[in-house]
Amino acid sequence: MSTATENPGVASPSAEPAHEHYSRLLEGMARAVAAKGYADTTIADIVREAAVSRRTFYEHFTTKAECLVSLYEAASKLALRAVAEAFDPAQPWHAQVERAMTAYLDYLAQDPVLLRTLFVEILGLGMPGLAARRRVNAEIASFIQAAINGSTGAQGPAVHLTSEMAMTVVGGINELVLQAIEQDRVGNLHQLVSPATRLVRAVAAESLR
Repeated sequence: MSTATENPGVASPSAEPAHEHYSRLLEGMARAVAAKGYADTTIADIVREAAVSRRTFYEHFTTKAECLVSLYEAASKLALRAVAEAFDPAQPWHAQVERAMTAYLDYLAQDPVLLRTLFVEILGLGMPGLAARRRVNAEIASFIQAAINGSTGAQGPAVHLTSEMAMTVVGGINELVLQAIEQDRVGNLHQLVSPATRLVRAVAAESLR
């Protein structure tokens, strides 16, 4: 099982610039959740994994749910960074989609246990979890919209992907990932590259009509 400090995967929020203790708490949360699952993880587990005091935890978070939301947002930013690094705006967008989808799904697949927690448990946190999910989805949708609309290497009519259609793409890809989690196919997320790529291309093509 990979942990936050062992690889740059889903469980690596420490790559984000942050206060040292804050980063260590996110790492601790990631390791505790990977080992025990969110439901069985306690604040004592988090601070032990982070090698900080309980007082330090409460200086940054009021609950373990708040810590999970922060971990979710940090990990999601790293996933988006992986996509951004794989996307070359100087190349035709339709040639870049598969590469970007591969980078995203390969990134998510690096830590199956934490991936399940971040995609499933976040939905069980009520409004705070929903709000975090909306923020993350909006950020990813904005990237997709800007990347496709701003691709200077595209041939033919310019693509104009609306914000609503970009969000449709994000929702579709999220559902594919959730289905893979539900069916215990997290180890085969790479198989979603093809349908995810077709979805992006189909939605973008619709914008040309």
